[in-house]
Amino acid sequence: MQTGMTFLLLANMKEKNYTGIIPEQQTGKAIDSETSLELDNVEEAKAFFNVVKTRLQDINNWHELAGSFSADFQLVNKEGLEVQRRAEKGDFFKIDIPGPGTESGDGYDWVQIEKIESTATPEVESYGLRVRPAKNPQNSREDIAHFYSSESTSSFTVTRESNKVTAAIYDRNTKANKDVEAATDKIRDAVIGASGILGFSKIQWKALTDGLVKKDK
Repeated sequence: MQTGMTFLLLANMKEKNYTGIIPEQQTGKAIDSETSLELDNVEEAKAFFNVVKTRLQDINNWHELAGSFSADFQLVNKEGLEVQRRAEKGDFFKIDIPGPGTESGDGYDWVQIEKIESTATPEVESYGLRVRPAKNPQNSREDIAHFYSSESTSSFTVTRESNKVTAAIYDRNTKANKDVEAATDKIRDAVIGASGILGFSKIQWKALTDGLVKKDK
């Protein structure tokens, strides 16, 4: 039986960085989103942690978890091929956000998984993956195909602390991408990058963390 759910969306909250995957905030903006669920006991929490971890690894299903107004995500391997499997280090996300896409990204925003880490003790388990804006692996352009700059990262984590399971996303060092060649991309990234920093990312990531820890009846 579900005993309680806590919804958090705060700037610079105490991050759950048990895996060490979240980089230090040095420039730009930090955006934090968390959703926590308390279970009846530790054994139930351990089982649910594995459920949420599997959901987090299933990138292609994030849109279903986050809802119809969220972005679409497609997992792409290092060779630029769409794949249907759990995320691995070196994979890309092809992201279709509402509104116009990038010319360099063939209409999409792109990030690459640069790190995956996990840790476990009797009281705490945590799994996380970190992504960074990347070039489009499906064409020969060298531009970063994302509205955020290459300094920006997003760290996606799921953590069990005793009988509480938390899904969280931590954006660090977020700034609009200005290093693009196409004039249309410059305008688009400046506008969407600014709005993303101010609001879009918070809404998108909060919807996803809520979906990740939703308890099936």
